[in-house]
Amino acid sequence: MRAMSAMTAALRAELAPGGRLRVGINYGNFLLVRADAADGAPQGIAPDLARELARRTGVPVEFVRYEQAGKMADAVSGGAWDVAFLAAEPARANAIAFTAAYLEIEAGYLVPPGSPIRTIDEVDRPGVRIAVANKAAYDLYLSRTLAHAELVRAEGIPASYELFVAQKLDALSGLKPRLLEDVARLPGARILDGRFTAIQQGIGTPVARAAAARYLHAFVEEMKASGQVAQAIARHGVRGVAVAPPAAA
Repeated sequence: MRAMSAMTAALRAELAPGGRLRVGINYGNFLLVRADAADGAPQGIAPDLARELARRTGVPVEFVRYEQAGKMADAVSGGAWDVAFLAAEPARANAIAFTAAYLEIEAGYLVPPGSPIRTIDEVDRPGVRIAVANKAAYDLYLSRTLAHAELVRAEGIPASYELFVAQKLDALSGLKPRLLEDVARLPGARILDGRFTAIQQGIGTPVARAAAARYLHAFVEEMKASGQVAQAIARHGVRGVAVAPPAAA
């Protein structure tokens, strides 16, 4: 594990140039961010880690709220946040420097009642239409890996389920924990065994902030090794996620 850098004035200025650590969080990912507490403060795994990062940086935390990961990722171009909790995706790496993952979430498919599709491999076939949340990490993954099936996009995870039902699509892509909720709403539907990917949830910062990126990498590795990620998962009762393995040396 890479040693944590000392929090120098120069590093603090790069992490939080405005004197506050502006943290992008995605309310669309209910596994990482929960509804606000009575005092308006966001709750969940990502806010917990963000508060610890701000404590170590020595500045107040300011949460920048988004309803979709894609909109949060796009906002980096306008300097809307200093760090953000989102999936590390190659399609975003030209603008965002990512840490290794601190947490993994399996992604899979739900198929409707009576579907002839039995395995994940059978989904990627001509004529198959898949509902997906626009610009979600798994949308980016499927966009570059599917050879035959068609993605039909909706704005947000709840909307992707509604689209799947309304248009009688062949499959709904999503995070396994959310699919477990959706399958209970649709009698006869099935979740296919296995996964098509595991979403790697990391922390990002604007790509030009090299020192901040190095610090964040070490921070994530320490949070995993010390058990703080596991404790946050347990504290918020989140199911269907796992602490990511240590980053390769």
